Amino acid sequence: MLDIKFIRENANIVKEEIKKRNWKNIDIVDSIITIDVKKRNLQQEIEELRKQQNNANQAMAKGKNNDLLCKMKDIKSQLSQLDPELKKMETEIRDNLLYLPNITHESVPVGPDESGNVVVKKWGKKPEFDFVPKEHFEIKSVKDLIDTERGAKVSGARFWYLKGDLAKLEFALMQYAFNFYADKGFEPMIVPMLVREEAMYGTGFFPADENEIYNVNADEDNLFLVGTAEVSLAAYHMNEVLDLKKEAKKYLGYSSCFRREAGTYGKDMKGILRGHQFNKIEMFIFCKPEESWKLHEFLLQCAEEFLQSLNLHYQVLNMCTGDIGAPNAKKYDIETWMPGQDKYRETNSCSNDTEFQARRLNCRFTDKNGKKQFVHTLNNTACADLRTMIAILENYQQKDGTVIVPEVLQKWIGKDVIG
Repeated sequence: MLDIKFIRENANIVKEEIKKRNWKNIDIVDSIITIDVKKRNLQQEIEELRKQQNNANQAMAKGKNNDLLCKMKDIKSQLSQLDPELKKMETEIRDNLLYLPNITHESVPVGPDESGNVVVKKWGKKPEFDFVPKEHFEIKSVKDLIDTERGAKVSGARFWYLKGDLAKLEFALMQYAFNFYADKGFEPMIVPMLVREEAMYGTGFFPADENEIYNVNADEDNLFLVGTAEVSLAAYHMNEVLDLKKEAKKYLGYSSCFRREAGTYGKDMKGILRGHQFNKIEMFIFCKPEESWKLHEFLLQCAEEFLQSLNLHYQVLNMCTGDIGAPNAKKYDIETWMPGQDKYRETNSCSNDTEFQARRLNCRFTDKNGKKQFVHTLNNTACADLRTMIAILENYQQKDGTVIVPEVLQKWIGKDVIG
């Protein structure tokens, strides 16, 4: 959420940001400013009435006066009408602020959609095969370990059962990732997968991505299934003042994730690339504003080193204004090479959301001058199980239909070949 003071003083910057993101709600800026002017005028009127009320109370304390009594009743009557009007305006401003995006960093390329993303680096080389590489669900030793038919029978489309060595591979990958990132200074956590509405609004997933989220027991608990551990991690310090004197707080959260995949009908229906349920480890940082851009690069470096340890070829993209989320001031995506599909696929997403989430979540720290400021929040995909597994299966497949297990995972899975 943007600071209302910033919007007052920089309305043109906010409007330009909306244009760069290719959004269509530019008129909302003027609406917010108009309501804000009315609200501040009303606040002054209320403050003046309260001042008169206080003076009248002090005068009444010295002795009853019928004129003063009538004046106090009149002031009380006016306040009873104006106070609800002020609260209504404050609510209207806050509701409108929820529809404004963060301000992007100057290094973010301007573009209408994914076509405007810029490749900033590549690592490794595409593997060479003496046969035509298959997609993961076609590999001989793997295809019988993915049961989409029974998954659909039990839960519907985009659900499946993973069996045998594929289930072992997932656990091996998660265990390895947990240890890998813990060694980087991140505290491992198992986080709630059901959260309240305020956590969804606080992280910026509501209202922007509301159609992607599963609502559970709407008439009773009214909880929401997270699409990423980012939600639970960001809300962990909601309404708190953090001690960041020594260092930033770095967390590593594991959760199952649930997404409706709205708008992807008929897309990526084969295999396990795009499902309604998956498991993911997310990195999350709370830090001082002056540290956030350095830590953003640190997050990216950690994710790159993880993929490098698996010897997976990838490219890093600086995401353009038309292809980043509302909370993001800047975002890198890592796309890993999938030889069976003959294309790169996103496996990691690394964002600096500056104070956008913290302002919504009321998460602050005390600066060196003793003043409370909003923290900056950052997040990164440490390891998404399915897409990382697909990359391993397609890159390490052999001509005979077996799959070599990456060396760093062999001790976790207990073998060096699947098949």
